[in-house]
Amino acid sequence: MNWYEKLNEYFPIEEMKSKEHMELLLKDKAEMYHKDESPDHVLMYVETKDFIFVDYIYVAAKTRGKGTGHKLMEKLKAKGKPIILEVEPINYDDTDTEKRLHFYKREGFEHAVSIGYKRRSLATNEVNEMEILYWSPTNESEESIMEKVKKTYEEIHTYKDVELYGKSYLDVDEVLTIEADKTDNILEFETEKSPT
Repeated sequence: MNWYEKLNEYFPIEEMKSKEHMELLLKDKAEMYHKDESPDHVLMYVETKDFIFVDYIYVAAKTRGKGTGHKLMEKLKAKGKPIILEVEPINYDDTDTEKRLHFYKREGFEHAVSIGYKRRSLATNEVNEMEILYWSPTNESEESIMEKVKKTYEEIHTYKDVELYGKSYLDVDEVLTIEADKTDNILEFETEKSPT
């Protein structure tokens, strides 16, 4: 399987960019959009002068639990910039969602509780709600994280959307929202146990 097939098999269709979109980003935005791959992993990420956005991270099933994901995160953390990513909320019918959240919690990521992110998938036309997680070496504010997510949405997620998909994604202000009162009352980032 090539790198795109691995990602496409692992991530839900509503979260996937087309292969053409990703290849165009790697070519047209080579200064900021990167692919790091081996037989055991695929990492697609955005790097600017002041942040990193993890677009996709895939670790082969045979190597999960052996530190591959941790090593990839350590490599990114060594750059000394905030790291941001989107994750699906916990879905008790999909145990991978809970495992992913546990992994990021262990890696020191915080849940941006004030940021709301709802995007309509051009593939399924369904509204897809995601949670924003971040790791910051400098106690970055959620307002600052929000601006970085907006930049990623506008420059990466929606890049040439009409040309690639025949229609455009929603405007950034319809997709991303911030609730100021929640930034004063940050909840501890934790996952709940599945009801029995």
